[in-house]
Amino acid sequence: MSLVTTRRRNTVRTLAGTVLAAALLIPTATACDSDDKDKSTAPTAGAKPADNVPPADRTSAPATAPAPGAPGTGAPTGTTKPKTGTPPATAPKGGSTGGGKTLVDGSTAQIENLGAQRYRARIVNGGQVLATLETNDKDAGLDANGMFVVLSMDGTIHSWMGGEHTGPGTFQLPGGWTAEVTKVGELRFRARILGDGGADYGTLEANRHDAGAVANGIYIVLSAGGEISAHE
Repeated sequence: MSLVTTRRRNTVRTLAGTVLAAALLIPTATACDSDDKDKSTAPTAGAKPADNVPPADRTSAPATAPAPGAPGTGAPTGTTKPKTGTPPATAPKGGSTGGGKTLVDGSTAQIENLGAQRYRARIVNGGQVLATLETNDKDAGLDANGMFVVLSMDGTIHSWMGGEHTGPGTFQLPGGWTAEVTKVGELRFRARILGDGGADYGTLEANRHDAGAVANGIYIVLSAGGEISAHE
């Protein structure tokens, strides 16, 4: 009986020693596995950053913000220059811009003083320039679809409708004047302005452009189509 008991105790001790040795081997294996994992996941020294890293993450130091209220010293980031606005139109040297006057058909004449008895009138309706008259050492006239306009050398503008005669021919005009209209060529007519007793007081000639004149307060227009009209 004693021998059996002794053998069982030896067997138990042997098994206990085996279990203890196995327990000691497990931490060692675990430590080795951890070292291998750390070596596989640790970044290699000197490796380049990934391409998908934002540029801001690659900088060594953040940009310093300017102090509050301090004026900026850097150049503008844009390439376009700041808008300065369109400069206002200036009158020609020696001239000045005049006001506007409403004509009989409701349009407006914008008169500009060019200097040296030269004036320019733009006839505007609905924001569009319909016609332009300019005096240059003589009065200017226009037949605008039945509205007659005279711009004189002193910048006065006068308009009326009706009273036209179609040349060639001789016609009586207001103020006691007589007009002898003759055709000189294609779109070219001439009108002699006669006073009492047939005295010749001047000539109007329209050569592809209408002509105008002021005779003692009477405004006269001769068109390139041979129509003549006068108004007091």
